[in-house]
Parts: sequence; structure tokens; C-alpha cells
Amino acid sequence: MSDLFGNISPALPIIIAGLIAAVVPNNMVRKVLALVAPVLAGLCWYSLDIGTYGIIEFGGFTLETLRYDPLSRIWGLIFIIAAFLNGLYGLHEKDRVTDAAGLIYAGGALGAVFAGELMTLFLFWEVTAISSVFLIWSARNKAATKAGLRYLAIHVLSGVLLLTGAVIHAGETGSWAFEHIGLDTPGGFLIFIAFGIKCAFPFLHNWLQDAYPKATVVGTVILSAFTTKMAVYALARGFAGEDSLIYIGAIMTIFPVFFAVVENDLRKVLAYSLNNQLGFMVVGIGIGTDLAINGAAAHAFVHILYKGLLFMSMGAVLMRVGTVKASELGGLFKSMPATAVFCLVGSASISAFPLFSGFVAKSMILAAVAQDGHWLVWLALVFASAGVLEHSGIKIPFFAFFSHDRGHRVREAPVNMLMAMGLGALLCIYLGVNYGKLYDLLPYQNAIYQPYTFDHVVGQMQLLIGAIFAFALLLKLGAYPEEKRSVNLDTDWLYRRFGDGLARWAWLMLDRLSAAAGNSWGRLMSGIGGRLYQVFSPMGALSRDIPSGMLAIWTSALLAIVLIIAYFSA
Repeated sequence: MSDLFGNISPALPIIIAGLIAAVVPNNMVRKVLALVAPVLAGLCWYSLDIGTYGIIEFGGFTLETLRYDPLSRIWGLIFIIAAFLNGLYGLHEKDRVTDAAGLIYAGGALGAVFAGELMTLFLFWEVTAISSVFLIWSARNKAATKAGLRYLAIHVLSGVLLLTGAVIHAGETGSWAFEHIGLDTPGGFLIFIAFGIKCAFPFLHNWLQDAYPKATVVGTVILSAFTTKMAVYALARGFAGEDSLIYIGAIMTIFPVFFAVVENDLRKVLAYSLNNQLGFMVVGIGIGTDLAINGAAAHAFVHILYKGLLFMSMGAVLMRVGTVKASELGGLFKSMPATAVFCLVGSASISAFPLFSGFVAKSMILAAVAQDGHWLVWLALVFASAGVLEHSGIKIPFFAFFSHDRGHRVREAPVNMLMAMGLGALLCIYLGVNYGKLYDLLPYQNAIYQPYTFDHVVGQMQLLIGAIFAFALLLKLGAYPEEKRSVNLDTDWLYRRFGDGLARWAWLMLDRLSAAAGNSWGRLMSGIGGRLYQVFSPMGALSRDIPSGMLAIWTSALLAIVLIIAYFSA
């Protein structure tokens, strides 16, 4: 087996399957590819030994396309599992675009995880950006088109920042290696922001809530698995121990709670919840100890499973009922009992109930934060944990399946959807009980941790029971935010309004100035244009200094075009 699959990147069979699916009209063939490709990727993963493979010499540049080590190993495995579950969940759907884009997107994320240097990382970074946007556009409506354009603009910007930062960093350090980068160089700072965009840092997060709920039923499930966790991996690889991440992560855990509690669209609630869960991982990376990095890795692993399970259950509801608005749902446990049970398993897992997967991962991060003496951050995480129970542990299943019966009598989800949800639920319970299997995959085997101690279990149960009591009391008193038709105004409203006004004012001022200045203005702009051409053109200084100059130029051009289209189509 190792001779057959050894030293082959697990990304390769999935990307090839995606490319084939893009040109094959037969739906059955595409569905076989969606299931077989992750299995082949799993065999490749299983056959690998620690080391660096897939070295390609290209134009004087050395690409390391397969670096398999304890950190990339665990991310690679969960991405492969997610790709298989996504393929199974989407078996009923007959959409060539979703089939192809989903596979290429998953393969691109795997390629980024196994990248050994920054240029390979950038290439797969852009593959994920371009392929994933088709999962949004596959919804084929005006809202999805606009959201997809904004999504693409933001993610191409992330790629441009990554490439620019990598070039500067390599120029200052003499190395393109994707190892610890830090914030000591300007290039490192640009790379940090690039990772932060994909990780949905505060004020950089709105693309997630804007795009994910507008994707197709299957597309949203696929999107939830890869982009943000790929960014978490990149932060763990390049910025472990960076103190600023502790506080960024703490903010990420708290602010989504308030939006999620009042949000009516349950898929958007899960999108805010995704921000919250990412915050725990980012805090762990910021702490940077062996235990904290293990906690971040374990949390990323189980999060992909239980958040995917929750998105799957809401996708099934959307498919059968036609809406996931909490104000229009309720009583669905009568006609969708299996989906309701699987949703409850996901809710228990994300809330970190003992015997479920979230408990054995999240408690590790809390322990690492406490050991490092960050008590205010620890309190913030405890508050955020209670908030998670309120909006994802209780609100999602309660308002979808058990609240006011709206009279929806629909069929249960298709068998393939139930199978995918069932496997996801089984893994959530299995890893919560047999946590040693998860811990064996973690990067630092010397960081011994025991989740099921008396203090951990009792403390978590007190928190959960208190949060459940608070929800029940507020609901009884009529003080819990009412589920009603509404639109949340997030922080992006501020800078969209400000940006729109600023752009219009600047255009007006430039128009008047150009009319007044006449030829002098023209000569000035001509001089500036000439200078920019000398620096940024394919024959200019930037291209002479950068082996990938042409790639940088055309990527920047693509960004400019996308930004213009996104702005005028908004």
C-alpha cells in the first residue's frame, strides 16, 4: 500500500477529481468521484512518512508541495474526512458546478496545509478563493451573485497581501520557508493580515456572515469546513505564541454572541457561531505553548465535524421547508425526527457537554489559558462558552424543531443527507468518549492532558446548567429576544456607508480638480503613470526583484477588476 500511494500529496486525487467533474456531464460519474477521491486522498495520507516531498524546480524557484509533519498531519486528515462527508451529503444534488468546485476547493485547502514554502501556499491559497466562490454563485440568484463578488474581492485581497508579504519577507530573511514568521518584519505583518482576513478577524469578518448563508444548501456545508480552518493552520504554523492573537481571539469569541442571539436566519446564526469558535483556536495559538497548540488543533478537528453537522441539519430544513428563518419554523421534530436528533448531537458537541467532542478539545484551550495566567481572557472564554450554548446549543434546535409548531409537515431529509449527518454525529460522540484517538493525532505528544477530571466535568456542567436555566427563565418571562423578521446591521454597514460616501466625494473632487488644473494635472498624472509603469510593469523594478513578478502583477490586476465590479454591483 505504501509503495502504491507513498509520497503522493493527498490534495492531488481530489483536485484531479474536481477537474474531471468540471467537464463530465454524467451526474453519476461526478458523485462517484466525490466519494472515491477523498478515500484515495486518505490512503495517500495514511501512507506518508514524516518528511518533505513533491519538490519541484520551477524558473529558479524551489516549490515544496508536500510537507508532512505532526502539524499538517491532523489538519490533512480532518480535511479529507470533511471532503468525504460533503460528497456524501451532496449525492442528491445534480449540479456540476457545485460538484467540481467543492472538490477543487477541498483539494486546494489540502494543498495549502501541506505547503512547505510560501509560494506554494500562495498558489493553493488562490485556488481555494477562486473555486469556493462558485459554491456561492451556484445559488443562482441576485443576492448570491453580489455576496460572491464581495467574497471574491476580499479573498483575492488576502492572496495579494500574502504574496506581497512573502516577497518582502523573503527579501529580508533570504528564505521562502513556511515556518514561524512573526511580526518582526513588514512582510510578516502583511502575511499576518492575509491570514487574519481568511480567519475572519474582527472587522475583517463580514464576508463570512454575508456569503455563507447565501450559498446553496450543499455549498454552505462545504464552505464551513475549509477556509477558516486553513487560516487557523497557517496562523499556528507562522505565528504561534504571538501575544496579539490572545486578545484578537478573545474578542472573536465574545462579539458574535450578541449578534447570534438576535439573528433570525439560523444559518447566519451558525456563521456567527463559527466566528466565536475560531476565537478559541486563535487564543490557543496566541498562547503558543504545546498544550495550547494541541488544544487549537483538537478544537479545529472537532469543530469541522460538529459545525458541519449543524449546517447539514439546517440545510436539510432549508431543503424541505424552504426557509431557515427562526420566526417561520418550529415543530419540525414531528416530521424530521432524525434530523432533529443529529442537530441535538451537534448542539451538545459545540456546547462542550461531557462525552461529546467539543468538551475534550475546548477544555484543553481553557486549561492552557489558565496555566499561562491570562485570567481575564479565561473569564472571556467562559462567558463565550455560555453564549455558545445560548445561540447554537439551544436556539438552533429549539426554534427549528421544538418551538411554536408552525404546521410544517414535510418529508424527512434524503437518505444520503441522513447518512452524512449520522456519520458526523457518530464521530462527535466517538471522539468525546474515545478522546485518546484524537489526542494521538496532536502535534505535541509530550503535552499530557486529562479532560475527564472531577473539576473539569463539574465546572462545565455548572456552566451549562446555569446557561440552560437562564435561557428558560428569560423565555418564560418573555425577556428573550423575539424571533422576528429583521436584518442585522453588522460593522460592515459602517464602512460600506462611509466608503460609499468617501468614494463619491473623492470622485467629485477629482473631477473638479482635473477640470481646474487642465494640462498641468494631465502632465502630473502622466508622470505618475510613467513612474508606476517603471516600478510595477512586467519589465519594471518589481518584476526584476521578484521571481514571481508577473504573477503578482496579474493577481493585483485581477483584484482591481474584482473590486470595481463588486463596488458598482453592490
